[in-house]
Amino acid sequence: MPFHEIQPEKLSNSVVRQIELLILRGILRPGERLPSERELSEKLGVSRPSLREAISALQERGLLTSRAGAGIFVAEVLGSAFSDALIRLFASHDEAVFDYIDFRRDMEALAAERAARQASDTDLKVINTIFEKMEAAHPKRNPADEARLDAEFHMSIIEASHNVIMLHMMRSMFDLLREGVFYNRQVMFRQRTTRGALLDQHRAINDALQARDATAARAAVEAHLNYVEEALKNQQAADRNEAIAQQRLEHEKLRN
Repeated sequence: MPFHEIQPEKLSNSVVRQIELLILRGILRPGERLPSERELSEKLGVSRPSLREAISALQERGLLTSRAGAGIFVAEVLGSAFSDALIRLFASHDEAVFDYIDFRRDMEALAAERAARQASDTDLKVINTIFEKMEAAHPKRNPADEARLDAEFHMSIIEASHNVIMLHMMRSMFDLLREGVFYNRQVMFRQRTTRGALLDQHRAINDALQARDATAARAAVEAHLNYVEEALKNQQAADRNEAIAQQRLEHEKLRN
């Protein structure tokens, strides 16, 4: 018979599973510090020895890491998505930028469609709260803050789609975006109309999601990333034209 006696589960295994799920679902993030041993054992309702056993198991699996004098942290598990050599290759070729935008357009359009249908009311409140922060940051004209909130807005949509594979994959890619590996948002800001247009596009995405209109949410994401692609192409063309104009100017000076 295919039955066997059910064994009671060790408390440490229950702790391991709970922390694993928090990491899997993106609630505990890479680099995030766990509460102190005393606080965590109280929250989980387990003894300190059981907690230590669970922490040790998670460290062996590469999910947690200890820092002397600082505590226990979620391991930087996202860094393995791309090798350093591949990151350098991405950064040195424009082709990678536009392939990245294509990939984002496909993945994020799907995520927005899923989020409009499957997100909880709290998910939508998170998205709306981040958009409100984007609106508040807009008149301050701080590119670093705007870039951070831009990435957080898009990630909140991916989180609201409740697909853990997409979540971790896109988190890894957004880390590279924040570091300017694929493109720098400030490059687009050289075009005077870009900042306002980008905010309007994020508003359209947020409005569609809040209305739970999956078709409109997908279309708004696609329109936004089409705009990003076109803006980058226009800026690249403008940079090339400026370089040629500078050469002509230098040549004219030498002719006198």
